Amino acid sequence: MASELTFTGERFTPLCAGEIAYEHWHRYAFARRFCAGKHVLDAACGEGYGTSLLGATAASAVGIDIDAATIAHATTRYGHAEHLRFVEASCTRLPLADASFDVVVSFETVEHLDESDQAAMLGEFARVLKADGLLIISSPNKRLYSDARNYVNEFHRHELYRDGFAALLSQAFPAQRWHHQRLGFWSGIWAEADNGGVEAWRGDSNNVVPCPPPEGMYFIALAARSDSALPAAPPRISLFADAEDSEQRRAQANAQEVLRLDAMLLESNAALYRQAERIQRLEAQIDKANQAIAQQEAQLTQRAKAIAALERRVQELITTVRAEQKRLEAALSAQERIIAYRQSFRWWLRMPWIRVRLWLARSR
Repeated sequence: MASELTFTGERFTPLCAGEIAYEHWHRYAFARRFCAGKHVLDAACGEGYGTSLLGATAASAVGIDIDAATIAHATTRYGHAEHLRFVEASCTRLPLADASFDVVVSFETVEHLDESDQAAMLGEFARVLKADGLLIISSPNKRLYSDARNYVNEFHRHELYRDGFAALLSQAFPAQRWHHQRLGFWSGIWAEADNGGVEAWRGDSNNVVPCPPPEGMYFIALAARSDSALPAAPPRISLFADAEDSEQRRAQANAQEVLRLDAMLLESNAALYRQAERIQRLEAQIDKANQAIAQQEAQLTQRAKAIAALERRVQELITTVRAEQKRLEAALSAQERIIAYRQSFRWWLRMPWIRVRLWLARSR
């Protein structure tokens, strides 16, 4: 099983849900009726889900996309079917033979191209289509999609109003039949007995199948005494919405509020990320300061040890000096006593006898 592609906002993936899923799946389900038994090109196929859906009824289907990773994913996930093929290519330069397809399908592609490339893409579609071939193409209505909502899609290069889209198509495809697509909130009334004029689909990435109308919340019956008294059958389906599209506006307001909250959350997360980075920088500075303090403390410890050693040495020197001082003082005191004795009268009396003894000692 191929890993799922990440939805970036540029290419729809089957994991998406809600409004965008309804729109994308419905377009391919709608187009499938025109592809039965035909050779089909799905231009800008993206993830490949649409090519696979068309291929369920087509004789063959080729999906092309400019992104190599997307084509690799589509080939892995859907390319096991012999009649499906995926090719990396640009819509403005198709590596495909002239008049080789019965149908070209291209949904939400033209607005992703620069204005100068849009005509080139349609020229390539005309080239690969057979003379009686059919192009099924969609494009957002710039008036409602962007202008009315004050919305900018970062992936759209050149959006079109209806007149501009019609003029662009007319260069190669002058015969046109237009349809509109829009999600809405409606009250629906449909006939229970005959659904021949109503089409409904239900599906996912595995399959799309016809869907019978659901059971109504309310019953509305037209009753008479005989069948002939019943009026002619009304339209198969009747839709009603209030003039202000209040439910649609409420849903859009809710969606805008969600987007606003998402933006606030993103900004909050960004602020938290910036704060976390600041904290990391401060922690790094604190770690650096702590390392410097530790180094200084180590130096101070070494200096304190050196000072203590010097103090012990000085104390030892002082003790030695004091001992020597005491010895010298004692020697000096003894010398002073000898000098004092020799200066006394008694010394002068004994001096001749001492000299005699010294002379006798030398004479011997």
